[in-house]
Amino acid sequence: MLFSREGRKLVVRGGGEIIWIEPFGKDCLRFRSSSRGMIEALDWTLLPQEDVEPEVTITPEQATIRNGKIIAEVDVRGSVRYKKDNGQVLLEELWLDNRVLNADLLKARNYRARSSDLFKISLYFKAHPEEHFFGMGQYANDCLDLKGCVLELAQRNTQISIPFLLSSLGYGFIWNNPSVGRAELVRNHTMWYAEGARQIDYLVIAGSTPEEIVKHYANITGKPPMIPEWALGFWQCKLRYRTQEELLEVAREYKRRGLPLAVIVIDFFHWPHQGDWKFDSRYWPDPEKMIRELNELGVKAMVSVWPTVDIQSENYAEMAQKGLLLRTERGIPVLFTFRGITTIFDATNPEARRFIWEKARENYYRYGIKMFWLDEAEPELGMPGFGYDNVLAYDYDNLRYFLGNGLEVSNIYPFFYVQAFFEGMKSAGENEVVNLSRCAWLGSQRLGAVVWSGDIPSTFESLRKQVKAGLNMAVCGIPWWTTDIGGFYGGDPESPSFRELIVRWFQFGVFCPIFRLHGFRLPNPQDPSRCPAEELVGGPNEIWSFGEEAYEIIKELLFLRERLKPYILKGMQRAHEEGVPMMRPLFFDFPTDREVYRIEDEYMFGPDLLVAPVVEEGVRVRRVYLPEGARWVDPHTGVTHEGGRWVNADAPLSHIPIFLRDGAKLPIRG
Repeated sequence: MLFSREGRKLVVRGGGEIIWIEPFGKDCLRFRSSSRGMIEALDWTLLPQEDVEPEVTITPEQATIRNGKIIAEVDVRGSVRYKKDNGQVLLEELWLDNRVLNADLLKARNYRARSSDLFKISLYFKAHPEEHFFGMGQYANDCLDLKGCVLELAQRNTQISIPFLLSSLGYGFIWNNPSVGRAELVRNHTMWYAEGARQIDYLVIAGSTPEEIVKHYANITGKPPMIPEWALGFWQCKLRYRTQEELLEVAREYKRRGLPLAVIVIDFFHWPHQGDWKFDSRYWPDPEKMIRELNELGVKAMVSVWPTVDIQSENYAEMAQKGLLLRTERGIPVLFTFRGITTIFDATNPEARRFIWEKARENYYRYGIKMFWLDEAEPELGMPGFGYDNVLAYDYDNLRYFLGNGLEVSNIYPFFYVQAFFEGMKSAGENEVVNLSRCAWLGSQRLGAVVWSGDIPSTFESLRKQVKAGLNMAVCGIPWWTTDIGGFYGGDPESPSFRELIVRWFQFGVFCPIFRLHGFRLPNPQDPSRCPAEELVGGPNEIWSFGEEAYEIIKELLFLRERLKPYILKGMQRAHEEGVPMMRPLFFDFPTDREVYRIEDEYMFGPDLLVAPVVEEGVRVRRVYLPEGARWVDPHTGVTHEGGRWVNADAPLSHIPIFLRDGAKLPIRG
């Protein structure tokens, strides 16, 4: 290998490969390599960083580059190792070799050509038996610690790929590659694989604590805007309100009962056709009047937007002619078949982004609607399940985006989808942008995106998984996160089991960044894809829909959330300024307590509140670990516990275990 310094880069050449290693912000090194003899400037969604002058040392045997707390070493074979400034090895490439034959049996970096530009790429690192991994977006795999997992790097309903990995060894890793692939975080190696990419591109961030690493990551990918206080209130939604009057009557009933309500949602198929992006006037005859009344009630309206475009839509022909739609590389360009034959607008195309915003501005925004629910944001392909055995067609190699083939760029789609509405609203003069998206990518947080966990089932198992999913999303810089309280499908409002579940889910939801109810409740149509539109509604899903006992508990939770809003707002201010999430794993606040890296069903909600959700049916006492280095008060009993120990906490149906840190005063009890 030949080493040289070119500007701020350490450059390595040999065997047909070129490597660049350079600073990228504070305490961070960016690695790029290619077997094509060139490196392309593919920053994707990374933000530009202030220039940092590295220390570069070159000898015949190795080259090193240092940026603050992180050092990279490259030997004559081209093997790379990352160390902290104290000498601790953070990350090291894995090469399997045979010294007798002087041959590499498995290289750490592998490129297999798909075309002249795209390669199947694999990158191997050595595994560390005591390492814990967190982040990577959202996977309903029941794991907070991802060590031992194999993760598909692809966007799907309930699966969000945000390839940022936080290691307990003291580093963060960004896989800067929107290609479909996988990450193997297994016992014998850590491996990153791309199905179709031009080059290897990743960043390694060193830090003394998880919080410090996440702050650096936020500087690289972005921080959220400052959330408005009203958005921290309660959001009401169901599948779906059929008419303008039905929606208004629900909002009126909340106000008649004296209940706080911040947002009410107009869900899907309020439109004549997918891709019309407007109200069906038969059911929504006067949107301006509707919004005016909601405003008088102090309630904001959010409207659902899908990226799908039905061939019957009034916009289909124009969008097809202008090249604003996703296409197939071969075969018929039909990508989605739920209640219509549709394709999908190409959010990676700037002109398509402008087109969809202009339709939203004309048909929603001008009436006063300033919140958009950006559903199907992966985008979903084929036929959505709704609990049925429908086959989904995720043939990424057969997708053609403005940016490239689907194998290369599919994972970045949700970023540009949200960007269309963020930039559109900014251009209209809006300073408060809060939109809901079903998927995300590196940097989505800076576009005012509330991300939710998709169409999850209404089960205690699903609730348990959501706690872990939300914490891994927080690690990935998504501080505005939420679930469908009660789960999306399968919940029967008349079932005692479901009534217990929705109470427990509300108790979790009140301590989530966004407090939002949604669901496709029973009874629902046998076949949602073919039933008449007026039947596509589902059962009742307002807080008084689940019996008197549940109603009294949930009602008090709504008022608890109102009392906590100043505390949450303060936490959101820190997320905006520093990138530190409000909802976070225990190790953020207690990094020296080794026990907390194994705790997967508790979390900190801001600096003063530990939350231990109840995620099993029938449980009335649960075991809770209280981290060392603090004293913990149970606000329901007034009992104080020293940290560094397990306690059995009472968990009657009326509340879940929560603990206040070091005498903090929060208005838990009304």
